[in-house]
Amino acid sequence: MWKDGYYSNLNDTTVPVYPSETDENGESHNQGFSEKNQELLTTACSQLQEGIQQQKEGQLQFAIVSLTESWKKFQLLGDLSKQIKALRYLTLVAYNHGEYQFVINYGHECLSLEPELKIQEQILSYMGNAYRHLGDYESAIQSLDRGLEIAKQLDDKKSWLAGLNNLGLAYKFSGNLPLAIQFYEQSLTILQEIQDQWGEEQVFKNLGDAYYTLSYYEKAIAYYQKSVQIAESLNKPRNMIRLFKNIATSYYALGDYGQVIVCYKQRLKLAREVKDTRSQEQSLKNLGIACEANGNYRQAITYHKQRLELARETQDSRSERQTLASLKAAYYALGEYTALMAFE
Repeated sequence: MWKDGYYSNLNDTTVPVYPSETDENGESHNQGFSEKNQELLTTACSQLQEGIQQQKEGQLQFAIVSLTESWKKFQLLGDLSKQIKALRYLTLVAYNHGEYQFVINYGHECLSLEPELKIQEQILSYMGNAYRHLGDYESAIQSLDRGLEIAKQLDDKKSWLAGLNNLGLAYKFSGNLPLAIQFYEQSLTILQEIQDQWGEEQVFKNLGDAYYTLSYYEKAIAYYQKSVQIAESLNKPRNMIRLFKNIATSYYALGDYGQVIVCYKQRLKLAREVKDTRSQEQSLKNLGIACEANGNYRQAITYHKQRLELARETQDSRSERQTLASLKAAYYALGEYTALMAFE
């Protein structure tokens, strides 16, 4: 994806003046055509600026119309720099709108105009991610690899990092996890060199996800824990909530239900602090499941009751039905049939 700082000069809509053709005496032979060109150019620049503003305000469909009209006019005028600008924004808007085939089409149009290397890297990044979303991983990798080479050539660390991570994602979704890990590790080295903790946290999570998929659960846990440590230092509780779920899932795969319970307790505490009822409900549900797997039905019942109370507070009928069923099963396992009947 395009990164911060890529748009530092995109708001330049200065209207250049196109001279009319003149003879050797300086007399114009197409003054009317020149004025018409100037009018067309003014309209195109106005539509470009309008499209940029609509994109910023999230009016993506309107932005596509405005930017397309401006692009067509710049084509008629032969203004390459403005064509490139319109196409860059069209690529951005199409990507944000989920129109990935249009991203690819606009990207090819833009690259055909041979823009500067920085712009080529941006466009290739968008095209690569669009191909990935469409499931064309071979084309995604080709585009992202070209973009990465340009980023290296320009010694643009920010784009270099994005390229490594995007390639990691492309290889991950293509099923080549060992290569995905290689790209994540390369990006991690750069992130640590420039002391970018925000980036480190995400890459540690990506590495954890990759190793979890490969069934290397201990390695996955180690990377998730590193990500948690950074998220805590950056005061990002919602990220910690997601990570504790991943750690708990890894411990569950290992059959270590005691650690599963520890993780979900931490997750529940954070979810309550930020008033995330969905994560509270999930944590209570999984705490009940883990306690039962550990043979502690009495403690499981405690969590099931808390979940039932939350479900009724939030009027979540689906969760309420599931929890009532869990309570009945737990009491049945304990042989407490009288208590079980209270939930009939």
